[in-house]
Amino acid sequence: MLAPTQERSTVKLTLGQYLASIRTDRKMTLRQVEEATKKQVSNAYLSQIENDQIQKPSPNILHALAELYAISFEKLMDMAGYLTSPRAHTSGQRHGRAATFAEHNLSAEEEAQLLDYLQFIRTRKRPLDQS
Repeated sequence: MLAPTQERSTVKLTLGQYLASIRTDRKMTLRQVEEATKKQVSNAYLSQIENDQIQKPSPNILHALAELYAISFEKLMDMAGYLTSPRAHTSGQRHGRAATFAEHNLSAEEEAQLLDYLQFIRTRKRPLDQS
């Protein structure tokens, strides 16, 4: 938890961080991913992706991971920089993307806690310099 004096910045996960979080959520090891993809994605290569040493893996690798993890191939392609999507939105406009934790297997209790925390964040008094 952040100390009251710390400000939270917008955190954007890298492709590697995102893939690592999904693999962890699926309770899979690097070797299990390698076996499940029939060695299409080696554990060493996936480790390099997850540690951001490889930031733009081939679409074939991304497709294999998307299939295995049951996540959006398009999202992975976007995160790897193959696709461009509108990132700037006007104030008050919805971003139109799936929920941030949609690919994680959240329990009903975890989802409720996230929504409660979101409500808390939205109702906090905001500094005057923010729009």
